[in-house]
Amino acid sequence: MQNVSYGFVLRRLATILSVVVLSLCLTAATTGILLSFYYEPTAGGAYNSLQAIKSEIPNGWLIQRMHEIAGNGLIAVSLVQIVVMFLGEKFRPSWLTAWISGILLTLTAMALSWTAMILDWTQLGYWRFTIELGTIEAIPVVGSLLRDIITGGGAINTTTVMHLYTLHSYVLSMGAMVLALIHLGGLLLQEKEDKQALLQSE
Repeated sequence: MQNVSYGFVLRRLATILSVVVLSLCLTAATTGILLSFYYEPTAGGAYNSLQAIKSEIPNGWLIQRMHEIAGNGLIAVSLVQIVVMFLGEKFRPSWLTAWISGILLTLTAMALSWTAMILDWTQLGYWRFTIELGTIEAIPVVGSLLRDIITGGGAINTTTVMHLYTLHSYVLSMGAMVLALIHLGGLLLQEKEDKQALLQSE
């Protein structure tokens, strides 16, 4: 485990995975923008618009599927990245930057998946979201306030879909993109520091 080459391989793998993470972010963002041209963020229109995208828009099903795969892939690769970085640990400011941004990116990817839960307005998504809201409401002190903010102060309806769509499409997606860039930058800086340390040792 203390072998220098072993650590180098893990850090290089972390850099490669960070490029994959950024690529998945770009894919999800691009396909999300394309979907937004036809998606209707309303209680009834969400389901109908997605069905229209899949069946009526040329290659719409492919774009929707790519968006879904990129989102799920982002979570999976981010989790693998955390493990790889932990195994190849090298405590420097650049590593700390990459580590913190990687954890935040993983949490943001999960939040993106969570906010997408009801955006298709299916029975499964609706009831899953209802259960999740019950869990949120059970949080002491702030639970009821958080539920009202998410739902718009009432039942699960068009306002709820619009709130989650805004969080999903603007706040979280932009946050994920920024974190992915910071994460890659931190790992590239770490590799640069490793090379300089190797040259100095020679």
